[in-house]
Amino acid sequence: MDNLVALIPLFPLVAAAVIGIGYLLGVLKGEASEKTTAAVASWAITLSCLLALILLGADLLGKNSGSWVLGQWLTSGTLNIQINFITTGFSVKLAALFCILLFIVFRFSINYMHREVGFHRFFFILSLFAAAMMMLVLSDSAVGTFMSWEIAGFSSYLLIAYAYDRPVAASNATRVFVANRIGDAGFLLGIGFSYAWLHSLDWSQINILSAQLSPRQASAIAFCFAIAAFAKSAQLPFSPWLARAAEGPTPSSAGFYGAIMVHSGVYLMILLQPILERAPLIMILVAIVGLLTAVYGFFVGLTQTDVKSSLFSSTTSQLGLMFLECGLGFWQLASWHLCAHAIVRGYLVLTAPSLMHYIRGNPIKPFFSKIANLRWAYIASLQRLWMDQIADRILVKPVRRLARDLAYFDDHVVDRAMGIPIPAMHTISSLAQLEKQKIDGKLKSQDDDFARGSGLIGNFAHRVAAALYWFEDRLVIRGIGKDMIDYGRRIGHATNNIEQLLLQPGYLVLFVAIILLAAL
Repeated sequence: MDNLVALIPLFPLVAAAVIGIGYLLGVLKGEASEKTTAAVASWAITLSCLLALILLGADLLGKNSGSWVLGQWLTSGTLNIQINFITTGFSVKLAALFCILLFIVFRFSINYMHREVGFHRFFFILSLFAAAMMMLVLSDSAVGTFMSWEIAGFSSYLLIAYAYDRPVAASNATRVFVANRIGDAGFLLGIGFSYAWLHSLDWSQINILSAQLSPRQASAIAFCFAIAAFAKSAQLPFSPWLARAAEGPTPSSAGFYGAIMVHSGVYLMILLQPILERAPLIMILVAIVGLLTAVYGFFVGLTQTDVKSSLFSSTTSQLGLMFLECGLGFWQLASWHLCAHAIVRGYLVLTAPSLMHYIRGNPIKPFFSKIANLRWAYIASLQRLWMDQIADRILVKPVRRLARDLAYFDDHVVDRAMGIPIPAMHTISSLAQLEKQKIDGKLKSQDDDFARGSGLIGNFAHRVAAALYWFEDRLVIRGIGKDMIDYGRRIGHATNNIEQLLLQPGYLVLFVAIILLAAL
Protein backbone atom coordinates (compact mmCIF):
# COMPACT_ATOMS: atom_id res chain seq x y z
CA MET A 1 0.00 0.00 0.00
CA ASP A 2 3.01 2.32 0.29
CA ASN A 3 2.90 3.36 -3.36
CA LEU A 4 -0.59 4.85 -2.90
CA VAL A 5 0.97 7.76 -1.02
CA ALA A 6 2.19 9.46 -4.22
CA LEU A 7 -1.34 9.65 -5.62
CA ILE A 8 -2.73 11.57 -2.61
CA PRO A 9 -1.15 14.95 -3.56
CA LEU A 10 -1.20 14.11 -7.27
CA PHE A 11 -4.99 14.17 -7.77
CA PRO A 12 -5.51 17.75 -6.46
CA LEU A 13 -2.47 18.88 -8.43
CA VAL A 14 -3.93 17.45 -11.65
CA ALA A 15 -7.27 19.10 -10.84
CA ALA A 16 -5.52 22.45 -10.39
CA ALA A 17 -3.76 22.00 -13.73
CA VAL A 18 -7.00 21.10 -15.53
CA ILE A 19 -8.90 24.04 -14.05
CA GLY A 20 -6.06 26.48 -14.68
CA ILE A 21 -5.49 25.44 -18.30
CA GLY A 22 -9.22 25.34 -18.98
CA TYR A 23 -9.61 28.84 -17.61
CA LEU A 24 -6.68 30.20 -19.63
CA LEU A 25 -8.00 28.66 -22.84
CA GLY A 26 -11.50 30.02 -22.19
CA VAL A 27 -13.08 26.57 -21.87
CA LEU A 28 -14.01 27.15 -18.22
CA LYS A 29 -15.57 30.56 -18.06
CA GLY A 30 -18.55 32.11 -16.30
CA GLU A 31 -21.47 30.55 -14.51
CA ALA A 32 -22.08 27.98 -17.24
CA SER A 33 -18.80 26.19 -16.41
CA GLU A 34 -19.15 26.23 -12.63
CA LYS A 35 -20.45 22.65 -12.50
CA THR A 36 -17.48 21.39 -14.51
CA THR A 37 -14.95 23.14 -12.30
CA ALA A 38 -16.71 22.00 -9.14
CA ALA A 39 -16.86 18.41 -10.38
CA VAL A 40 -13.15 18.30 -11.29
CA ALA A 41 -12.08 19.75 -7.92
CA SER A 42 -14.54 17.64 -5.88
CA TRP A 43 -13.68 14.32 -7.52
CA ALA A 44 -9.95 14.98 -7.11
CA ILE A 45 -10.19 15.69 -3.38
CA THR A 46 -12.59 12.76 -2.97
CA LEU A 47 -10.11 10.33 -4.51
CA SER A 48 -7.29 11.75 -2.38
CA CYS A 49 -9.45 11.36 0.71
CA LEU A 50 -10.23 7.72 -0.09
CA LEU A 51 -6.56 6.93 -0.74
CA ALA A 52 -5.52 8.64 2.49
CA LEU A 53 -8.03 6.58 4.46
CA ILE A 54 -6.83 3.37 2.77
CA LEU A 55 -3.21 4.27 3.57
CA LEU A 56 -4.20 4.98 7.18
CA GLY A 57 -5.99 1.65 7.44
CA ALA A 58 -2.95 -0.18 6.06
CA ASP A 59 -0.75 1.63 8.58
CA LEU A 60 -3.01 0.64 11.48
CA LEU A 61 -2.86 -2.99 10.27
CA GLY A 62 0.93 -2.83 10.07
CA LYS A 63 1.10 -3.28 6.30
CA ASN A 64 3.21 -0.21 5.50
CA SER A 65 7.00 -0.21 5.49
CA GLY A 66 7.37 3.34 6.83
CA SER A 67 8.68 5.17 3.75
CA TRP A 68 8.44 4.97 -0.02
CA VAL A 69 10.80 6.41 -2.64
CA LEU A 70 9.29 7.59 -5.91
CA GLY A 71 12.59 8.39 -7.58
CA GLN A 72 15.68 10.55 -7.74
CA TRP A 73 15.21 14.28 -8.24
CA LEU A 74 18.69 15.82 -7.99
CA THR A 75 22.24 14.57 -7.49
CA SER A 76 25.26 16.85 -7.26
CA GLY A 77 28.39 15.52 -5.62
CA THR A 78 27.39 14.35 -2.17
CA LEU A 79 24.02 16.11 -2.44
CA ASN A 80 21.27 13.58 -3.06
CA ILE A 81 17.64 14.71 -3.10
CA GLN A 82 14.98 12.05 -3.48
CA ILE A 83 11.22 12.26 -3.93
CA ASN A 84 10.18 10.16 -0.96
CA PHE A 85 7.18 9.93 1.34
CA ILE A 86 6.30 8.94 4.90
CA THR A 87 3.79 6.08 5.06
CA THR A 88 3.43 5.49 8.81
CA GLY A 89 2.91 7.38 12.02
CA PHE A 90 1.43 10.76 12.80
CA SER A 91 1.98 12.09 9.27
CA VAL A 92 -0.41 9.54 7.75
CA LYS A 93 -3.06 10.21 10.43
CA LEU A 94 -2.80 13.94 9.88
CA ALA A 95 -2.98 13.55 6.09
CA ALA A 96 -6.21 11.55 6.41
CA LEU A 97 -7.69 14.16 8.76
CA PHE A 98 -6.69 17.07 6.51
CA CYS A 99 -8.14 15.28 3.47
CA ILE A 100 -11.50 14.89 5.21
CA LEU A 101 -11.52 18.55 6.26
CA LEU A 102 -10.53 19.65 2.76
CA PHE A 103 -13.34 17.56 1.29
CA ILE A 104 -15.81 19.38 3.57
CA VAL A 105 -14.35 22.77 2.61
CA PHE A 106 -14.60 21.94 -1.10
CA ARG A 107 -18.22 20.87 -0.81
CA PHE A 108 -19.07 23.95 1.23
CA SER A 109 -17.34 26.24 -1.28
CA ILE A 110 -19.41 25.08 -4.26
CA ASN A 111 -22.57 26.75 -2.99
CA TYR A 112 -20.84 29.53 -1.08
CA MET A 113 -18.85 30.76 -4.12
CA HIS A 114 -21.70 30.30 -6.60
CA ARG A 115 -21.85 33.15 -9.15
CA GLU A 116 -18.73 34.76 -7.78
CA VAL A 117 -16.56 36.42 -10.41
CA GLY A 118 -13.47 34.41 -9.36
CA PHE A 119 -15.21 31.03 -8.97
CA HIS A 120 -12.79 29.13 -11.23
CA ARG A 121 -9.77 30.99 -9.86
CA PHE A 122 -10.84 30.10 -6.32
CA PHE A 123 -11.03 26.36 -7.01
CA PHE A 124 -7.76 26.42 -8.92
CA ILE A 125 -5.98 27.93 -5.90
CA LEU A 126 -7.81 25.69 -3.42
CA SER A 127 -6.83 22.56 -5.38
CA LEU A 128 -3.24 23.73 -5.55
CA PHE A 129 -3.30 24.34 -1.81
CA ALA A 130 -4.72 20.85 -1.15
CA ALA A 131 -1.89 19.27 -3.16
CA ALA A 132 0.71 21.36 -1.30
CA MET A 133 -0.64 20.43 2.14
CA MET A 134 -0.76 16.72 1.32
CA MET A 135 2.84 16.90 0.11
CA LEU A 136 3.84 18.92 3.19
CA VAL A 137 2.66 16.36 5.73
CA LEU A 138 3.65 13.25 3.72
CA SER A 139 7.04 14.24 2.30
CA ASP A 140 10.06 12.59 3.92
CA SER A 141 12.41 15.14 2.34
CA ALA A 142 13.11 18.53 3.88
CA VAL A 143 13.34 19.99 0.36
CA GLY A 144 9.94 18.54 -0.60
CA THR A 145 8.41 19.88 2.60
CA PHE A 146 9.87 23.31 1.97
CA MET A 147 8.57 23.43 -1.59
CA SER A 148 5.10 22.48 -0.35
CA TRP A 149 5.50 25.02 2.46
CA GLU A 150 6.12 27.73 -0.13
CA ILE A 151 3.28 26.70 -2.45
CA ALA A 152 0.84 26.69 0.47
CA GLY A 153 2.03 30.17 1.48
CA PHE A 154 1.67 31.46 -2.07
CA SER A 155 -1.85 30.02 -2.27
CA SER A 156 -2.62 31.77 0.99
CA TYR A 157 -1.45 35.08 -0.51
CA LEU A 158 -3.66 34.61 -3.58
CA LEU A 159 -6.79 33.84 -1.54
CA ILE A 160 -6.30 36.66 0.97
CA ALA A 161 -6.09 38.96 -2.07
CA TYR A 162 -9.05 37.20 -3.71
CA ALA A 163 -10.81 40.58 -3.98
CA TYR A 164 -7.65 42.14 -5.44
CA ASP A 165 -9.50 45.30 -6.47
CA ARG A 166 -9.85 46.21 -2.79
CA PRO A 167 -6.75 48.00 -1.46
CA VAL A 168 -7.18 46.54 2.05
CA ALA A 169 -7.22 42.96 0.75
CA ALA A 170 -4.15 43.49 -1.43
CA SER A 171 -2.26 45.24 1.39
CA ASN A 172 -3.10 42.56 3.96
CA ALA A 173 -2.11 39.77 1.58
CA THR A 174 1.25 41.43 0.97
CA ARG A 175 1.95 41.93 4.67
CA VAL A 176 1.05 38.31 5.43
CA PHE A 177 3.26 37.11 2.58
CA VAL A 178 6.24 39.18 3.76
CA ALA A 179 5.82 38.10 7.40
CA ASN A 180 5.93 34.44 6.41
CA ARG A 181 9.05 34.95 4.32
CA ILE A 182 10.99 35.61 7.52
CA GLY A 183 10.09 32.13 8.70
CA ASP A 184 11.05 30.71 5.30
CA ALA A 185 14.56 32.10 5.76
CA GLY A 186 14.80 30.15 9.01
CA PHE A 187 13.57 27.01 7.25
CA LEU A 188 16.27 27.34 4.58
CA LEU A 189 18.97 27.85 7.21
CA GLY A 190 17.75 24.77 9.04
CA ILE A 191 17.99 22.73 5.83
CA GLY A 192 21.50 24.05 5.22
CA PHE A 193 22.69 23.22 8.73
CA SER A 194 21.13 19.76 8.55
CA TYR A 195 22.97 18.95 5.33
CA ALA A 196 26.25 20.46 6.53
CA TRP A 197 26.33 18.53 9.80
CA LEU A 198 24.31 15.38 9.04
CA HIS A 199 24.82 15.07 5.24
CA SER A 200 21.16 14.21 4.75
CA LEU A 201 17.96 16.00 3.80
CA ASP A 202 15.50 13.24 4.74
CA TRP A 203 13.48 13.82 7.90
CA SER A 204 13.81 10.20 9.01
CA GLN A 205 17.59 10.28 8.61
CA ILE A 206 17.89 13.68 10.26
CA ASN A 207 16.01 12.44 13.31
CA ILE A 208 18.05 9.22 13.50
CA LEU A 209 21.39 11.01 13.07
CA SER A 210 20.47 13.77 15.52
CA ALA A 211 22.22 11.75 18.26
CA GLN A 212 25.53 12.64 16.57
CA LEU A 213 24.93 16.38 16.91
CA SER A 214 26.57 18.45 19.59
CA PRO A 215 24.24 20.54 21.78
CA ARG A 216 25.20 23.70 19.86
CA GLN A 217 24.53 22.12 16.48
CA ALA A 218 21.21 20.68 17.62
CA SER A 219 20.24 24.07 19.09
CA ALA A 220 21.11 25.87 15.84
CA ILE A 221 19.02 23.49 13.70
CA ALA A 222 16.14 23.50 16.18
CA PHE A 223 16.18 27.30 16.44
CA CYS A 224 16.01 27.77 12.65
CA PHE A 225 13.07 25.42 12.26
CA ALA A 226 11.40 26.96 15.33
CA ILE A 227 11.49 30.40 13.67
CA ALA A 228 9.85 28.90 10.60
CA ALA A 229 7.18 27.28 12.79
CA PHE A 230 6.55 30.51 14.72
CA ALA A 231 5.93 32.45 11.52
CA LYS A 232 3.72 29.80 9.91
CA SER A 233 1.57 29.24 13.02
CA ALA A 234 1.24 32.93 13.95
CA GLN A 235 3.27 32.90 17.15
CA LEU A 236 4.72 36.06 18.66
CA PRO A 237 6.05 38.28 17.21
CA PHE A 238 4.34 37.15 13.99
CA SER A 239 0.83 36.83 15.48
CA PRO A 240 -0.80 39.94 13.89
CA TRP A 241 -0.74 38.46 10.39
CA LEU A 242 -3.49 35.98 11.28
CA ALA A 243 -6.02 38.75 11.86
CA ARG A 244 -5.15 40.27 8.47
CA ALA A 245 -5.80 36.92 6.78
CA ALA A 246 -9.53 37.32 7.55
CA GLU A 247 -9.87 39.31 4.31
CA GLY A 248 -10.12 36.07 2.32
CA PRO A 249 -13.40 34.25 1.60
CA THR A 250 -14.85 32.22 4.48
CA PRO A 251 -14.12 28.75 2.96
CA SER A 252 -10.48 29.61 2.42
CA SER A 253 -10.27 31.03 5.94
CA ALA A 254 -11.61 27.74 7.29
CA GLY A 255 -9.12 25.69 5.30
CA PHE A 256 -6.05 27.86 5.68
CA TYR A 257 -6.29 29.54 9.08
CA GLY A 258 -8.86 27.48 10.92
CA ALA A 259 -8.32 23.81 10.20
CA ILE A 260 -5.21 23.10 8.15
CA MET A 261 -2.34 25.36 7.13
CA VAL A 262 -2.03 27.28 10.38
CA HIS A 263 -1.13 23.99 12.12
CA SER A 264 1.90 23.44 9.87
CA GLY A 265 4.28 24.95 12.42
CA VAL A 266 3.05 22.66 15.19
CA TYR A 267 3.39 19.67 12.86
CA LEU A 268 6.99 20.69 12.10
CA MET A 269 7.79 20.78 15.82
CA ILE A 270 6.29 17.33 16.35
CA LEU A 271 8.15 15.99 13.30
CA LEU A 272 11.48 17.23 14.69
CA GLN A 273 10.94 15.89 18.21
CA PRO A 274 14.36 14.11 18.45
CA ILE A 275 16.28 17.27 17.51
CA LEU A 276 14.29 19.49 19.87
CA GLU A 277 14.87 17.09 22.74
CA ARG A 278 18.63 17.53 22.23
CA ALA A 279 18.21 21.34 22.44
CA PRO A 280 16.70 22.09 25.87
CA LEU A 281 17.22 25.85 25.53
CA ILE A 282 15.18 25.89 22.32
CA MET A 283 12.45 23.85 23.99
CA ILE A 284 12.32 26.46 26.75
CA LEU A 285 12.10 29.17 24.08
CA VAL A 286 9.27 27.31 22.32
CA ALA A 287 7.40 26.97 25.63
CA ILE A 288 7.82 30.66 26.50
CA VAL A 289 6.75 31.85 23.06
CA GLY A 290 3.75 29.52 23.15
CA LEU A 291 2.69 30.75 26.60
CA LEU A 292 3.03 34.43 25.66
CA THR A 293 1.11 33.83 22.42
CA ALA A 294 -1.69 32.05 24.28
CA VAL A 295 -2.05 34.99 26.68
CA TYR A 296 -1.85 37.46 23.79
CA GLY A 297 -4.57 35.66 21.79
CA PHE A 298 -6.87 35.50 24.80
CA PHE A 299 -6.33 39.17 25.70
CA VAL A 300 -6.81 40.46 22.15
CA GLY A 301 -9.86 38.28 21.54
CA LEU A 302 -11.78 39.97 24.38
CA THR A 303 -12.49 43.13 22.38
CA GLN A 304 -12.88 41.88 18.80
CA THR A 305 -16.13 43.06 17.26
CA ASP A 306 -16.37 40.74 14.22
CA VAL A 307 -16.68 36.99 14.32
CA LYS A 308 -13.70 36.06 12.12
CA SER A 309 -11.27 38.24 14.06
CA SER A 310 -12.58 36.76 17.29
CA LEU A 311 -12.17 33.21 15.98
CA PHE A 312 -8.66 33.89 14.74
CA SER A 313 -7.69 35.37 18.11
CA SER A 314 -8.89 32.17 19.71
CA THR A 315 -6.95 30.18 17.10
CA THR A 316 -3.79 32.10 18.01
CA SER A 317 -4.33 31.27 21.68
CA GLN A 318 -4.88 27.56 20.98
CA LEU A 319 -1.80 27.36 18.77
CA GLY A 320 0.19 28.98 21.56
CA LEU A 321 -0.95 26.24 23.92
CA MET A 322 0.20 23.60 21.40
CA PHE A 323 3.67 25.17 21.27
CA LEU A 324 3.69 25.28 25.06
CA GLU A 325 2.93 21.56 25.12
CA CYS A 326 5.73 20.87 22.65
CA GLY A 327 8.15 22.96 24.68
CA LEU A 328 7.27 21.06 27.84
CA GLY A 329 7.70 17.72 26.09
CA PHE A 330 4.03 16.70 25.97
CA TRP A 331 4.25 15.52 22.37
CA GLN A 332 1.30 13.16 22.46
CA LEU A 333 -0.92 15.82 24.00
CA ALA A 334 0.17 18.32 21.35
CA SER A 335 -0.71 15.81 18.60
CA TRP A 336 -4.20 15.19 19.98
CA HIS A 337 -4.69 18.90 20.58
CA LEU A 338 -3.76 19.66 16.96
CA CYS A 339 -6.25 17.16 15.53
CA ALA A 340 -9.09 18.19 17.85
CA HIS A 341 -8.53 21.89 17.26
CA ALA A 342 -8.43 21.43 13.46
CA ILE A 343 -11.87 19.80 13.53
CA VAL A 344 -13.50 22.28 15.92
CA ARG A 345 -11.97 25.41 14.39
CA GLY A 346 -12.84 24.34 10.87
CA TYR A 347 -16.46 23.89 11.88
CA LEU A 348 -16.56 27.25 13.70
CA VAL A 349 -15.16 29.21 10.76
CA LEU A 350 -17.47 27.53 8.24
CA THR A 351 -20.50 28.36 10.40
CA ALA A 352 -19.34 31.93 11.07
CA PRO A 353 -21.75 33.46 8.49
CA SER A 354 -24.67 31.90 10.42
CA LEU A 355 -23.51 33.05 13.86
CA MET A 356 -26.08 35.84 14.19
CA HIS A 357 -28.84 33.32 13.53
CA TYR A 358 -27.54 30.88 16.15
CA ILE A 359 -27.07 33.40 18.97
CA ARG A 360 -30.57 34.87 18.67
CA GLY A 361 -32.09 34.74 22.15
CA ASN A 362 -28.71 33.71 23.61
CA PRO A 363 -26.84 36.94 24.41
CA ILE A 364 -23.12 36.93 25.02
CA LYS A 365 -22.22 36.80 28.69
CA PRO A 366 -20.63 39.96 30.10
CA PHE A 367 -16.99 39.85 31.13
CA PHE A 368 -15.68 40.28 34.66
CA SER A 369 -16.51 43.80 35.82
CA LYS A 370 -13.10 44.41 37.37
CA ILE A 371 -11.32 43.84 34.07
CA ALA A 372 -14.09 45.38 31.93
CA ASN A 373 -13.63 48.75 33.70
CA LEU A 374 -9.91 48.96 32.88
CA ARG A 375 -9.83 51.46 30.03
CA TRP A 376 -6.12 51.08 29.34
CA ALA A 377 -6.55 47.32 29.00
CA TYR A 378 -9.49 47.82 26.65
CA ILE A 379 -7.50 50.16 24.41
CA ALA A 380 -4.47 47.84 24.41
CA SER A 381 -6.62 44.84 23.53
CA LEU A 382 -8.48 46.72 20.81
CA GLN A 383 -5.15 47.80 19.28
CA ARG A 384 -3.78 44.22 19.53
CA LEU A 385 -1.03 45.51 21.82
CA TRP A 386 0.21 47.67 18.92
CA MET A 387 2.12 44.73 17.46
CA ASP A 388 1.70 46.00 13.87
CA GLN A 389 2.92 49.47 14.79
CA ILE A 390 5.90 48.05 16.66
CA ALA A 391 6.81 45.86 13.69
CA ASP A 392 6.51 48.86 11.35
CA ARG A 393 8.77 50.97 13.53
CA ILE A 394 11.36 48.27 14.13
CA LEU A 395 11.43 46.56 10.72
CA VAL A 396 9.39 48.21 7.96
CA LYS A 397 10.35 51.86 8.38
CA PRO A 398 14.12 51.28 8.74
CA VAL A 399 14.14 49.05 5.66
CA ARG A 400 12.09 51.60 3.71
CA ARG A 401 14.40 54.41 4.84
CA LEU A 402 17.46 52.38 3.85
CA ALA A 403 15.96 51.68 0.43
CA ARG A 404 15.24 55.39 -0.09
CA ASP A 405 18.80 56.34 0.93
CA LEU A 406 20.30 53.71 -1.37
CA ALA A 407 18.14 54.93 -4.25
CA TYR A 408 19.27 58.53 -3.62
CA PHE A 409 22.91 57.41 -3.50
CA ASP A 410 22.48 55.48 -6.73
CA ASP A 411 20.83 58.40 -8.56
CA HIS A 412 23.06 61.21 -7.34
CA VAL A 413 26.44 59.56 -6.80
CA VAL A 414 26.82 56.36 -8.81
CA ASP A 415 25.02 57.57 -11.96
CA ARG A 416 26.83 60.92 -11.99
CA ALA A 417 30.18 59.22 -11.47
CA MET A 418 29.50 57.09 -14.54
CA GLY A 419 28.25 59.93 -16.76
CA ILE A 420 24.94 61.65 -17.37
CA PRO A 421 22.43 60.79 -14.64
CA ILE A 422 19.90 58.24 -15.85
CA PRO A 423 16.89 59.99 -14.23
CA ALA A 424 17.85 63.20 -16.04
CA MET A 425 18.15 61.33 -19.30
CA HIS A 426 14.68 59.84 -18.77
CA THR A 427 13.31 63.32 -18.10
CA ILE A 428 14.94 64.78 -21.22
CA SER A 429 13.67 61.89 -23.29
CA SER A 430 10.13 62.29 -21.98
CA LEU A 431 10.08 66.05 -22.61
CA ALA A 432 11.55 65.54 -26.06
CA GLN A 433 8.92 62.95 -26.91
CA LEU A 434 6.18 65.27 -25.67
CA GLU A 435 7.52 68.16 -27.75
CA LYS A 436 7.75 65.88 -30.76
CA GLN A 437 4.11 64.83 -30.38
CA LYS A 438 3.05 68.48 -30.13
CA ILE A 439 4.94 69.42 -33.28
CA ASP A 440 3.56 66.40 -35.13
CA GLY A 441 0.06 67.37 -34.13
CA LYS A 442 0.51 70.93 -35.35
CA LEU A 443 2.07 69.98 -38.66
CA LYS A 444 -0.54 67.29 -39.40
CA SER A 445 -3.54 69.33 -38.36
CA GLN A 446 -5.94 69.83 -41.27
CA ASP A 447 -7.63 72.82 -39.61
CA ASP A 448 -4.51 74.96 -39.46
CA ASP A 449 -4.17 76.90 -42.73
CA PHE A 450 -0.74 78.16 -41.88
CA ALA A 451 0.57 74.67 -41.09
CA ARG A 452 -0.97 73.37 -44.30
CA GLY A 453 0.48 76.31 -46.20
CA SER A 454 -1.39 78.65 -48.51
CA GLY A 455 0.25 80.89 -51.05
CA LEU A 456 3.92 81.64 -51.56
CA ILE A 457 4.58 82.88 -48.01
CA GLY A 458 2.60 80.06 -46.43
CA ASN A 459 4.50 77.42 -48.42
CA PHE A 460 7.79 79.08 -47.50
CA ALA A 461 6.88 79.15 -43.78
CA HIS A 462 5.77 75.52 -43.97
CA ARG A 463 9.10 74.47 -45.48
CA VAL A 464 11.08 76.44 -42.89
CA ALA A 465 9.06 74.83 -40.08
CA ALA A 466 9.61 71.36 -41.56
CA ALA A 467 13.36 72.00 -41.84
CA LEU A 468 13.56 73.19 -38.23
CA TYR A 469 11.53 70.20 -37.12
CA TRP A 470 13.88 67.86 -39.00
CA PHE A 471 16.87 69.56 -37.41
CA GLU A 472 15.36 69.24 -33.93
CA ASP A 473 14.31 65.62 -34.46
CA ARG A 474 17.53 64.39 -36.04
CA LEU A 475 20.15 66.37 -34.20
CA VAL A 476 18.55 67.23 -30.85
CA ILE A 477 16.04 64.55 -29.88
CA ARG A 478 17.86 61.65 -31.47
CA GLY A 479 21.23 63.16 -30.77
CA ILE A 480 20.83 62.98 -27.00
CA GLY A 481 23.37 60.54 -25.75
CA LYS A 482 25.71 61.03 -28.78
CA ASP A 483 27.73 63.93 -27.39
CA MET A 484 25.03 66.35 -28.60
CA ILE A 485 25.06 68.13 -25.26
CA ASP A 486 28.79 68.87 -25.63
CA TYR A 487 28.25 70.06 -29.21
CA GLY A 488 25.42 72.29 -28.08
CA ARG A 489 27.58 73.75 -25.34
CA ARG A 490 30.33 74.52 -27.84
CA ILE A 491 27.88 76.11 -30.26
CA GLY A 492 26.52 78.19 -27.41
CA HIS A 493 29.99 79.50 -26.51
CA ALA A 494 30.69 80.33 -30.17
CA THR A 495 27.36 82.14 -30.45
CA ASN A 496 28.14 84.19 -27.33
CA ASN A 497 31.50 85.20 -28.82
CA ILE A 498 29.85 86.25 -32.10
CA GLU A 499 27.23 88.25 -30.18
CA GLN A 500 29.89 90.10 -28.18
CA LEU A 501 31.74 90.84 -31.42
CA LEU A 502 28.63 92.22 -33.12
CA LEU A 503 27.88 94.50 -30.16
CA GLN A 504 31.07 96.49 -30.78
CA PRO A 505 30.40 100.16 -31.96
CA GLY A 506 31.95 99.76 -35.39
CA TYR A 507 29.73 96.84 -36.34
CA LEU A 508 26.64 98.58 -34.95
CA VAL A 509 27.25 101.62 -37.24
CA LEU A 510 27.74 99.27 -40.20
CA PHE A 511 24.39 97.49 -39.51
CA VAL A 512 22.54 100.80 -39.17
CA ALA A 513 23.92 101.95 -42.52
CA ILE A 514 22.89 98.70 -44.24
CA ILE A 515 19.36 98.99 -42.84
CA LEU A 516 19.04 102.63 -44.04
CA LEU A 517 20.23 101.71 -47.54
CA ALA A 518 17.75 98.82 -47.67
CA ALA A 519 14.92 101.17 -46.61
CA LEU A 520 15.74 103.61 -49.44
